[in-house]
Amino acid sequence: MPLDSSIPGHLANVQLLARACQFAYLPEAEGAAAFQAELGMTARLISVDNTQAYLATDEQSVVVAFRGSQAPTSLDGFKDWLLTNANNLLVVPEGRIGTDFAAAGVGARFHRGFMEALAEIWEPLSAAVREALDAKERPLWVTGHSLGGAIALLAAWRFQRQFLPVHEVVTFGAPMVGNAAAAEAFARELPNRVFRYVDVEDPVPLLPTVSLVANTYRHCMNEVRLQGPSPQAFAEALGKVGRTAVEGLLNASLVDEVWGMLHQRIAAHLIPNYQRRLQG
Repeated sequence: MPLDSSIPGHLANVQLLARACQFAYLPEAEGAAAFQAELGMTARLISVDNTQAYLATDEQSVVVAFRGSQAPTSLDGFKDWLLTNANNLLVVPEGRIGTDFAAAGVGARFHRGFMEALAEIWEPLSAAVREALDAKERPLWVTGHSLGGAIALLAAWRFQRQFLPVHEVVTFGAPMVGNAAAAEAFARELPNRVFRYVDVEDPVPLLPTVSLVANTYRHCMNEVRLQGPSPQAFAEALGKVGRTAVEGLLNASLVDEVWGMLHQRIAAHLIPNYQRRLQG
């Protein structure tokens, strides 16, 4: 079934894009076959270093689906994850990418690691999207799961600024990408075109837990919760362990406690879980 651009946030579209996010994890031959067989779309893999996306097209739509990253599966991996998270500062974009984000305003700051991941793939990806839209003008959808959702949001901004209009951005279990000023900028640039799907048992949308000084992370608009109220105790504990990570002092007992809670919830982060939730 093709994407329907007439209804904002249409559930059938979201379900289809969740499938695209699942296929984004596949190697090229397998992924292209899955897009064709299950979604009726012709797809090509664009991969540079550690950033991977599929560009999929049919007669009515263009879809960019970014691959996510693997969540930590051990206590040691979790500690590394926390320290990496703490060291990925909120920064002002520079160079060519900075030009695209200048319209976000003086106070806007963005996650350094996510910006770098997008920069890796930007040239071949943007050229391929432009070629697809030049061949036939169609709605452009940008989607991603986990890290892929964060990169999708940043990519949508750059598409917009480079005159490649985005119809909708749909993310699943995505972390935050910037501070409050950045979130406000997304609301201006992509009004009512961003839909963030979050299972409240999923710990990843609570990340990054911290940044330096007063530059705290904020999610952008239109969160769609798939289950119940947010687990406040877990969020608070994750925030505490993140602050100790920034100080370079990982409190062992606190890390163990949070890892236990995270390990119980990590299945909620996987894209098959989001697909099940969307099926009701």
